[in-house]
Amino acid sequence: MAKSKKVKKKVSKSKTKTISKIRTKAVTKAKEINKSPIKISKTYLPKETEKYMCEKHRVFFRMKLQEWRKELIKANNEALYNGSMDDNSISADIVDQASSYTDKNVEMKAINRQIKLISEIDKALIRIKDDTYGYCLDTAEPIGLKRLMARPVAKYTIAAQEKHEKDEKVHADD
Repeated sequence: MAKSKKVKKKVSKSKTKTISKIRTKAVTKAKEINKSPIKISKTYLPKETEKYMCEKHRVFFRMKLQEWRKELIKANNEALYNGSMDDNSISADIVDQASSYTDKNVEMKAINRQIKLISEIDKALIRIKDDTYGYCLDTAEPIGLKRLMARPVAKYTIAAQEKHEKDEKVHADD
């Protein structure tokens, strides 16, 4: 019986070693996955010398898009609140009523444009998560840092954007 106990101990020791190795590898992988997010300064600007759409670039554009989204939502809320306070449509003068109606109509169009822009920002944030941000949806080529700095919600390279606009114009004429 003593031999069988020794065999069992040897087997259990090797199992323990194997399990501990697996745990160590799992912990190492978990640490790699759960790296602390890259922090960048508020004055950081992406550089052409850095690898295109590296982690710093994605963090920079995510922060830029999130800040832009907050500003738009705040502006929309203020416009809606202030617009509801300004009610000259009760005025007896028909010209004042028409002017008030026109002003509200223009303001609502601006708010609708901003709502569409917020939707585009949300789509860009999803592309950052999916690691497709910064690459053309048609050609999969890099859009370029200069273009993304000017228009962070850009989905296409300049050539692809021009093609889309040309196609829209052709279809609009039909």
